[in-house]
Amino acid sequence: MSDQVVQWLNEIKDLKQQLQTAQAAQNAADASADNWRKRYETEAQQRRTEVMLTRQTIDTLKLEISQLKNQPQPSADVPILQSGIERAIETLETVADLKLKLLEVWTERDRLAQELKIEQANHVQTRKNLTTALGDTIDMLTKQQKSES
Repeated sequence: MSDQVVQWLNEIKDLKQQLQTAQAAQNAADASADNWRKRYETEAQQRRTEVMLTRQTIDTLKLEISQLKNQPQPSADVPILQSGIERAIETLETVADLKLKLLEVWTERDRLAQELKIEQANHVQTRKNLTTALGDTIDMLTKQQKSES
């Protein structure tokens, strides 16, 4: 009977060891799950923030588009009247608004000046090409007239 008791005690000891191992594995799995849950929550929060910022940007752009659509577009044939410019200036209420408008105007001026330079360079190149083509045509006509004579 003592052999049986020793055997049972050994089995109990083995079972306790297995139970401790299983509990340690369970604790490690819980810690890992908590870690992944925190990572997921952080990622989800970042995505929600990105979505919110994107929506705000979209709303801002929609507002700007609607404002631009509602602005009267000056015709190329009709010059902008001085009184219209004066009215636009009067709508500016703060120095910050005036600075912002001035920055927009200067930016547009710089862009237009750059486009003008490009157009002028293209014009010069076109003139050279047409002059060359005209000269070649005159040479060909002269040669043709000489060969017919």
